[in-house]
Amino acid sequence: MRFKVEKNILINAIQTVQNVISTKSTLPILSNILIETQQKGISLTSTDLDIGITCVIPVDVQEPGKITIPAKRFSDIIKEFPLETVNITTKKNNLMVIDSDMCQFKIMGLGGEEFPKLPEFKDKKAIKLEQATLKNMLSLTSFAVSLDETRYILNGTLFKIHAGLLTLVSTDGKRLAVAERKLGGDVEGDLQMIVPIKTIHELNRNLRDEGELSVIVGSNQALFDLGGVVLISRLIEGEFPDYKQVVPPASENKLKVSRSQFLLAVKRAALLATPDYQGVKLEVFKNKLVISKSTPDVGESREELAVEYQGKELMIGFNPAYLIDILKNLNEETINLELTDSEKPGVIRISGYIYIVLPMRLN
Repeated sequence: MRFKVEKNILINAIQTVQNVISTKSTLPILSNILIETQQKGISLTSTDLDIGITCVIPVDVQEPGKITIPAKRFSDIIKEFPLETVNITTKKNNLMVIDSDMCQFKIMGLGGEEFPKLPEFKDKKAIKLEQATLKNMLSLTSFAVSLDETRYILNGTLFKIHAGLLTLVSTDGKRLAVAERKLGGDVEGDLQMIVPIKTIHELNRNLRDEGELSVIVGSNQALFDLGGVVLISRLIEGEFPDYKQVVPPASENKLKVSRSQFLLAVKRAALLATPDYQGVKLEVFKNKLVISKSTPDVGESREELAVEYQGKELMIGFNPAYLIDILKNLNEETINLELTDSEKPGVIRISGYIYIVLPMRLN
């Protein structure tokens, strides 16, 4: 194999595929990137056996071939390479030569034949989605995924397509985020799958603000083709909880507040939170919201915000992180927070989106 490539293009491709590599793998080849020549360039592939990612870049291919090379060492060398154009050649015994007129590296790899083959999705129908739409929906739901591995069914986001409507749902048992968007074009058939959080992170990292992606679903795996980057992931098997059962009817008690002011006030109160004293207190009065935090042996804070509110006065506690996660991801300047009483969840509803968060007992 021999090719010539621009340094910056190669660095970006390495960074795209490097994130899925596990540092704990017992198989040495899973610490490597597979580099393979294509018709008009090369593909770089990595996998941890649960998720695989391939990135194709244009290069000047002079001789075809493939090799796997240690990801971190290869990345470090290319980053520090002194010139903008890199020549890469493979020799016998899986030796890779990285050189220019002034500088040369030789590093040992492993044979490309030993690299695990990613699953193929032949004769499967692709569903087309707008990348910007999915990116926005993931930003509003993915933070609510459970990281508790004992509840594995919640360690991912539910993707559901029914009657031309795409729904994404994430929950960790203490909060629930549901985003819905009408799909353009004629999307036929239904789809339901639970995509693991590691795959969600990679999608978030690689989705762009323009263009389409194709989604193909197999028996227990899914392929996401973003154009130039392809993700293949195992799916979480099992039945996702019926989230519709926990969505309360709309409340009359609506607190209208500036999203940005509310976000900053909660962030300030959270500065005094500790693992044993997480909750931030909200006291709601007519057209006034008081956000306070009191932590023994640490200190206390109190802040007032002007709001629009005509309901009954109440006091309620929330985990500040659960409020910050949603407030920083919404685009609306003004939001409505529905509150019914101190032991019922708070709800934020906007067009095509609902976020439900359980209250906390205040120590």
